[in-house]
Amino acid sequence: MTLVTGGPGLAQAVPKTRGAGVLRRFLPYVIAGVFAAAVMAGYNIAFAQDADPVDRNTTDIANLTTMVAAFLVFFMQAGFAFLGAGLIRSKNVTNYMTKSFMDFAIASLSFWAFGFALMFGSSAAGIAGTTNFFLADSGSDWSVYVSWMFQMVFAGTAATIVAGAVAERTKTQAYLAYSFVVGAVIYPLYGHWVWGDGGWLGFASIGLPAVADYAGSGVVHAVGGFIGLAGAVVVGARIGKFNSDGSPNQLPAHSVPFVIIGTFILFFGWFGFNIAGSDSIGLNAINTLLAGATGAVVALYIQLVRTGQTDILMACNGALAGLVGITAPVSYVDPWAAVVIGAIAAPIMMGSVWVVENILKVDDPVSAVSVHGTCGLWGLLAVGIFASGNNGVTGLVGGEGQQIVSQLISMGVVLAWALGTGFALFLTLKYTMGVRASRQEEEQGMDLSEHNLPAYDY
Repeated sequence: MTLVTGGPGLAQAVPKTRGAGVLRRFLPYVIAGVFAAAVMAGYNIAFAQDADPVDRNTTDIANLTTMVAAFLVFFMQAGFAFLGAGLIRSKNVTNYMTKSFMDFAIASLSFWAFGFALMFGSSAAGIAGTTNFFLADSGSDWSVYVSWMFQMVFAGTAATIVAGAVAERTKTQAYLAYSFVVGAVIYPLYGHWVWGDGGWLGFASIGLPAVADYAGSGVVHAVGGFIGLAGAVVVGARIGKFNSDGSPNQLPAHSVPFVIIGTFILFFGWFGFNIAGSDSIGLNAINTLLAGATGAVVALYIQLVRTGQTDILMACNGALAGLVGITAPVSYVDPWAAVVIGAIAAPIMMGSVWVVENILKVDDPVSAVSVHGTCGLWGLLAVGIFASGNNGVTGLVGGEGQQIVSQLISMGVVLAWALGTGFALFLTLKYTMGVRASRQEEEQGMDLSEHNLPAYDY
């Protein structure tokens, strides 16, 4: 039965058998029609004639693979939003998700206008690209747009890493200004040195092998992580994080489910991060999975030994640490090495968290510095140690000692670049528009003070 209204306060029950009978009668024909259309469409795609079908199909498949990978990396933004929002307090969730959403949007525009040209434009000295600003030089070369889309989501990832390190006390306007500069200048310049045509970290002039960073342990994660460290230092710790004697307090995560969901999404999206553009997609996928899984297991059991309890939050960060660590060597190492890289990444991350909090006295609510910055450096070093000759890169395991020299140089360069530009950017923002919310705004919660939009209706 269904209800139809006959006026205010009046409802009449009428049978719905006629509509249901018509639906049942015609549904098989609709399904059959849709199935037939799908079969015909598949037939046309599979057997369509072309003057040069092999080349066209090869190009189309490569472009499609790259775009699917880009969409997976784009979806990682949801993972970052859930992960970070879960690890902070409930009064700042709207603020955090606003920053996670808008930094991606703003970095998209700045990377379109300036970043892509600086990163992948023609370069005489290997310092910065000088062509294709605003994609003005691309013409009808559609492959450039495919490349831009894939590289843009990487730029967005580098930008959003910092959100966690400065969460719960940073003005939204200052953070969005930061996002523009990172997408326009800071991320693209270091990216050009490593991935750009003729970038100087290719070391062609001094005979060392080029820096190997397949998917961005350094270019994406270390850059984002250490800019985050600079930002956290300049902005300062959250109220109540440190006692008068410098000892840290734990400001608890407000939603463990958010953290776990965010980690699942990030893990899923990481396959897009690590497989595109390689002939060894299977190897890359296996190495990604094994390193992330090993990082989670090792972190969980370290905490179990230390405290007698299993800690899912630490396991999630362990998984992310393993994923960051494998991002640079993913295409160059064998699966056994991926397990070792993930296993080492977990204690590196955990030790870094302790140092950042207890030695440096820096408040990093989501451990972005340790997960992305410190483990990003580990990923660069792991190439020089474990690369076995896959895809033309050989480290100590393969009997080649020069690659690790290049990797050590790249570690020093990315550390200096990210910290130097990060401090310059955040100090500039501090003394111009200001970066820190007032004490009253912070205590009230950024959701109300900056947005008048609490995440939860109490």
